[in-house]
Amino acid sequence: MKQPIKEAVVGGVVFAVFASIVLFSYTVRGTMARATDTGYVVSATFNRIDGLPANGAVRVGGIQVGSIVDQRLDEHFRAVVTLHVDDGVELPTDTSAAILTESLFGSKYIELEPGGDATMLRNGDAIKFTQDSLVVSDLLDLIIAEGRANLAKKGEAPAP
Repeated sequence: MKQPIKEAVVGGVVFAVFASIVLFSYTVRGTMARATDTGYVVSATFNRIDGLPANGAVRVGGIQVGSIVDQRLDEHFRAVVTLHVDDGVELPTDTSAAILTESLFGSKYIELEPGGDATMLRNGDAIKFTQDSLVVSDLLDLIIAEGRANLAKKGEAPAP
């Protein structure tokens, strides 16, 4: 009778330790990264951010220079994305932000295109020039519509 009780207690302790490690990793991961990272935080406002991951990459020239730390809606229902930019990456105030996709169906990220202004973004500033996420189905609809319009100009009937 003692053996089943001992196994149940050991199993319970192992499960509790495992559960606490998983819980700790999920709750501390986001706050720990922000607390220990050096750098600064800026925001960018978009009309749509379809599929942009909450912890996605922020890149300049294809090189990751930061990450997305927050996403929220403003009072006009526009998406405000908060970006953490690594220390040592100085971006002019006329920098633009675009939501791009790694491949046709790949993950999305934010690409920053530095401008030519002499003053640099500081902690808490906002990027004013943004380009929204492109939805693949909208792009395909546009391509099909253009193809049909070209066939109609030539007097050919579009294929079904």
